[in-house]
Amino acid sequence: MTDSRAAIDAAYANASHIPGGMDYPARWAEAAAAFRESHPPEEIAYGTGARQRFDLFRPAGEAQGAVVFVHGGFWKAFDKGSWSHLAAGVLARGWAVAMPSYTLAPEARIAAMTREIEAAVGAAARAVPGPLRLAGHSAGGHLVARMACADLSPPWRDRVARIVPISPLSDLRPLMGTTMNDDLRLDREEAEAESPVLCDQVDLPMTVWVGAAERPAFIEQARGLAAKRGCDLVQAPGRHHFDVIEELAEPDSPLTGALLG
Repeated sequence: MTDSRAAIDAAYANASHIPGGMDYPARWAEAAAAFRESHPPEEIAYGTGARQRFDLFRPAGEAQGAVVFVHGGFWKAFDKGSWSHLAAGVLARGWAVAMPSYTLAPEARIAAMTREIEAAVGAAARAVPGPLRLAGHSAGGHLVARMACADLSPPWRDRVARIVPISPLSDLRPLMGTTMNDDLRLDREEAEAESPVLCDQVDLPMTVWVGAAERPAFIEQARGLAAKRGCDLVQAPGRHHFDVIEELAEPDSPLTGALLG
């Protein structure tokens, strides 16, 4: 590995810079499984692919609308069942929550994942009437930010009340120099087309959220998106890349409040 590639890899590495970072996936899996046991979701297909499915959690009573949460994992890891416990906060406030899987790299390119999430939100919109609110973490933050780009024209867009990209990857060009690009296969054309900071924008309410204790590269990515959108940027005190999403499990947290408005 060249020194430059190692430096870019290090800029986007998270687990090695977070105390106990390697323990988080097992903790997420345990919490998600326990939540699904107590709140069994519906599984709904939004396409024919093996991973083109989402879990839909419905609140008690009529839903106020639907929140779609898109998971992260550098477009290479995790699925809809990895984060079920994060539905708890908005579910308690009367919103349905859809959590989609999508086809991962290297099987799919990022451009294809964007279209899958567009289709997943559409299916969630058909399943739950009312407004839509979109949130996503890391690579998922990228994918929900893409839903506000003018090259997409989904019929559900006028129902979107807010988008909250959390620790989003908004400029994909630096990732072309990383080891992970062996799987992502980003070239210049795709990196530019799929970067929300480079896209023509649609006027949708957005709040960009990032942990104040995250790696500098992620803070800069969040700042860049907020500057492009001219929207609020929240740097959550003391939060790093792995715990910045935990507030979604709490109905009265600042992050849940930002999402539901």
